[in-house]
Amino acid sequence: MKFERILEETGGFGPYQILIMVLLATPRIVLPCHFLLNNFIAAVPAHHCDLGTLLADGGPFSNLTAAQRLTVSVPAGVDGAPRSCEMFSEPQFQLLSNSSGGADLHTVPCPSGWAYDNSTFTSTVATEWDLVCDRKSLTKTTGTIFFAGVTLGAVVIGFLSDKYGRRNTLLASYIMSIVFGFSSAFANVYGLYLALRFFTGFALVGISINTLVLPIEWVDTEHRSFIGVIGGLSWSVGNMMLAGFAFLVNDWRSLIMTVTAPLGFAVLSWWWIPESARWLLTKGRLERAQFYLDRCAKFNKRQKLSSKFIMETFSNNEEEEDRNYSYLDLIRTPEMRRLTFLSGIVWYGVALTYYGISLNIKGFGLNIYLTHFIYAAIEVPAKLLTYCCLNIFGRRKCQSGTLLLTGLCIAVNIFVHPDVWYVRTVVAILGKGFSEASFTTIFLYTTEFYPTVIRQKGLGYTSFVSRLGVSVAPLILLLEDMWTLLPQIIICSLAVVSGLVSLLLPETLNKRLPETVDDIEKPKFKDASSQLKESSGHFLESQSTTGDQR
Repeated sequence: MKFERILEETGGFGPYQILIMVLLATPRIVLPCHFLLNNFIAAVPAHHCDLGTLLADGGPFSNLTAAQRLTVSVPAGVDGAPRSCEMFSEPQFQLLSNSSGGADLHTVPCPSGWAYDNSTFTSTVATEWDLVCDRKSLTKTTGTIFFAGVTLGAVVIGFLSDKYGRRNTLLASYIMSIVFGFSSAFANVYGLYLALRFFTGFALVGISINTLVLPIEWVDTEHRSFIGVIGGLSWSVGNMMLAGFAFLVNDWRSLIMTVTAPLGFAVLSWWWIPESARWLLTKGRLERAQFYLDRCAKFNKRQKLSSKFIMETFSNNEEEEDRNYSYLDLIRTPEMRRLTFLSGIVWYGVALTYYGISLNIKGFGLNIYLTHFIYAAIEVPAKLLTYCCLNIFGRRKCQSGTLLLTGLCIAVNIFVHPDVWYVRTVVAILGKGFSEASFTTIFLYTTEFYPTVIRQKGLGYTSFVSRLGVSVAPLILLLEDMWTLLPQIIICSLAVVSGLVSLLLPETLNKRLPETVDDIEKPKFKDASSQLKESSGHFLESQSTTGDQR
């Protein structure tokens, strides 16, 4: 692209690009704190029927301890703990001497609500609105509604970013995220809370899109993979910090405000974030683009560019050709239709697998905070290892391998007995690392196999499909009530299927990026043309050499 010539003059990777990365680190750290927040604010603590109103007056219970009152009032489950959703219709005092005789006694649903174990959480969404027993599914619905907002936001804010600029849309996303984030912490009606979480997700995706696009559009080709990995590391840092925030702040309202508050600093730092000069030049805003390019040259200790040089470089701008393309071009021709279909399957599988694992952090013998922290920490070496493997084994093998290994880890845990918790924990952590590696790979891979003229439209489509997968993940986890292993079997199957489908995608390692749809539709013709030009070049060179010798 012609903009690469300008970056060569102003510095394609220097202090200015590093400054942009630093300024965008804080909002990217906030993202996982909201995207995975449901693990903590919607947690369902241990609970049983509330006995306070029935037993407070004493009477026949006056000489009983709290444990004995619970024994005669609530039946015990298989694990010996009090059942969560029912109690005896009448006190069963005989159970004080014969604890095994209460299995066939008549029970009724909890008449006076529930008593919750507050040792881990002082309050959650579940305890606030009693989302337990028959209403248990509503805790997962909270996550689905949030990601539905993210899905819609990916389409709408992506369009607004292209029309009104990355910087302005980013500020709007900051402000909306703060307003809706804090408002959801004060919601006193469950329906209002759902609506506010929907719009919080809608706003946060604007931060996700623009904080990724801005630094990439300011860096040269050589360092784009590096920028992508560093941006991903800020996500991992935020994910680890979420475990600490949740451990220190046990009230769900306070926790939402805690993870939203850093966006106030992001708003202040926004004043130093530049608009994408590449976007400004494609819109014909030469003076504004030169302002940011001059600032870039000054930071990188390069000479300022003249407006004449910029105008000459961007005359007959190639990016204007993109105006003739639409989302329909993703399916208009056979090979593009095939590529779009396959990439959609892979993205759906990658996203659902990652969030299916990330949102299910129980049952491994560790407390919820430590499990979440380890799940987040494993992402750091996974990203760094992926960065190395991509240039050794290629994109396609890395994509397929990481997904298949994720499915293998899930399959192993299906057959490992729950009592062997340490083995299950190690395997689960490895699976989480492989799922993160697959997410890191697909972001880079997608930018390389879609042609330039519809690359952003391809990314918009795959982002939409992936968010559909994320929205479904919490609902799949609800299927454990039908059969404990069913969610794991579904997620494992999707990981394996998407891993096999990724083998049908083209390899892009060390290959030139496709520029037009014809590069996808007629690769053999293009290769033949390139070989012919290369042969002609060698022939002319030999003729020139012969002439020099004479």
